[in-house]
Amino acid sequence: MADTIERIKCLIIGSGPAGYTAAIYAARADLKPVMYTGMEPGGQLTTTTEVDNFPGYPEGIDGPTMMVQLQQQAERFGTQVRIGMITSVKFSTEVGGIHKATVDNKTQIEAETVIISTGATAKYLGLPSEQRLRGGGVSACAVCDGFFYKGQDVAIVGGGDTAAEEATYLANICNKVTMLVRKDHMKASKAMQHRVTGTKNIDLRYNTEVDEVLGDMVVEGLRMKNNETGEKETIEITGLFIAIGHKPNTDIFKGQLDMDDTGYLITKGKSTKTNIPGVFASGDVQDKEYRQAVTAAGTGCMAALDAERYLATIETEVTA
Repeated sequence: MADTIERIKCLIIGSGPAGYTAAIYAARADLKPVMYTGMEPGGQLTTTTEVDNFPGYPEGIDGPTMMVQLQQQAERFGTQVRIGMITSVKFSTEVGGIHKATVDNKTQIEAETVIISTGATAKYLGLPSEQRLRGGGVSACAVCDGFFYKGQDVAIVGGGDTAAEEATYLANICNKVTMLVRKDHMKASKAMQHRVTGTKNIDLRYNTEVDEVLGDMVVEGLRMKNNETGEKETIEITGLFIAIGHKPNTDIFKGQLDMDDTGYLITKGKSTKTNIPGVFASGDVQDKEYRQAVTAAGTGCMAALDAERYLATIETEVTA
């Protein structure tokens, strides 16, 4: 049960590039935002060693450092960044209504606007060796990290459109790409399948799964297993990319916010508006196409601007 109640103008749920950018813009607009970081302060970039494709960093920057700097920038303008998990929400369906959120099953927040930037979590295989080598050659984003494996041999796991797209992307910069598909066919569209099969340096392996990721500090190889014959094979690689999907972190919003079949929040047109007045969504929680730090930051900016305009509209109606 909530034992204290706090009323604020703008609540930001989540702390990745989308959340921090929203905080910067909201704070500069005098919305006095309060951010709750969630279970993974800084989001997915805190598990990335080197970020080379975010504008403004000519020499690159490691993910955790970038998130610390974004937090410092948000706090510079007055954002309150708090460690805590929003465990439940109750949104008002009325224009100008007050939205309620509970922190860690205890503290209740009442907010005039809410910006959701809870992100999406990449799905992994669950192997101990895979988890141990995350950031040491195991990645869930070929577009983010593929450049570091230029001219090298890598492997990718998955059979959908994303896996096919990332495999062909890697094939353009890597020496060889071994693609592991668990079933005897790909789920990708025919066009994407043709791209894969038409790329000479992609070695497509059906009915094949990862048995073990090899290496102590970094990925040095991969032991594969044919799930029909049981036969195992070891190959030398320096990078392993997992492309089996993402799960948007939207469970607490189910039944209140519109979302697609996989749980991504649906926003209206080119805005960040959800189906609830005063509630906005930014970043990977509503974007399953691009999933990049820079696009997340862009929608964070949009969400803050949408929230500012919404509050201005409410205030105009009240004073009219």
